[in-house]
Amino acid sequence: MKYTVVWTPFAERRLTVIWLAAEDRNAVTAAADFLDTALSSDAHLRGESRSENVRVLFAPPLGIDFEVSESDRVVYVLTVWRTDRRGQP
Repeated sequence: MKYTVVWTPFAERRLTVIWLAAEDRNAVTAAADFLDTALSSDAHLRGESRSENVRVLFAPPLGIDFEVSESDRVVYVLTVWRTDRRGQP
């Protein structure tokens, strides 16, 4: 099943801060691209359940929390962080 992936404004700001602080910007960009692609199909099967509708998924050096709206076929990326804490602002 196909899903539209939407990064919340908070998640977008966090990704921007992470990218600007990163020495490995290409790795951060590649991880974000991978997460978008992975969530665009079968998002309800990706990652691990955390609470109610929130799931977590990792693509080092990034981790995200996300929610899937099955009825709308939309995935909302709620937040993002570095999994290795390197270059964290």
